[in-house]
This record gives sequence, C-alpha cells and structure tokens, in this order.
Amino acid sequence: MHRLHMLIHGRVQGVGFRYFALRRARELEVRGWVRNVGDGAVEVTAEGEVAALASLREALGRGPAGASVERIDEEWTEGRPRFQAFEITG
Repeated sequence: MHRLHMLIHGRVQGVGFRYFALRRARELEVRGWVRNVGDGAVEVTAEGEVAALASLREALGRGPAGASVERIDEEWTEGRPRFQAFEITG
C-alpha cells in the first residue's frame, strides 16, 4: 500500500479545503484523513494506488476556489493499510 503525507501551506483554511480534499479523495477511492493545523496549514495522510495519490496531490495543489496553495511538503511511504475510509478529523 502506498501512502502520501502532505502539509499544504498557503491560504488553505476557511476556504472549504478540507471538504474539497474529502470529495476528491472519495472520488479517487483513496483512504486516510485531512485536518487543519494550528499554524494555518492543512495536513493530509492518504493511502491507495500511486496514480490515485498523484491525482489527489495534483488536485490539492490547485485547491478549491478561494484557496491559494503556496507549497506542499510531501512524503511518500509504503506500508500496510491503516484506514477504512477518507474523513475529516479536525
């Protein structure tokens, strides 16, 4: 199982970013979670097929209307599946 962890920086809170991530991840059949971080970033951990994760990363790089993504810190790993669905955790 491939896993992608991202910290998304920019204007990404207060613009519906978590719900945008939730919808896109579910469309791509990716599992994991998304949450706001205290420093204004959004954190995502997602697992699935490489192509689906790459598509999610591309979509989150654009974000929803009103968002302005400045950068994404990302880490790709592999491991056993940990999640049953994709959800908003915070």
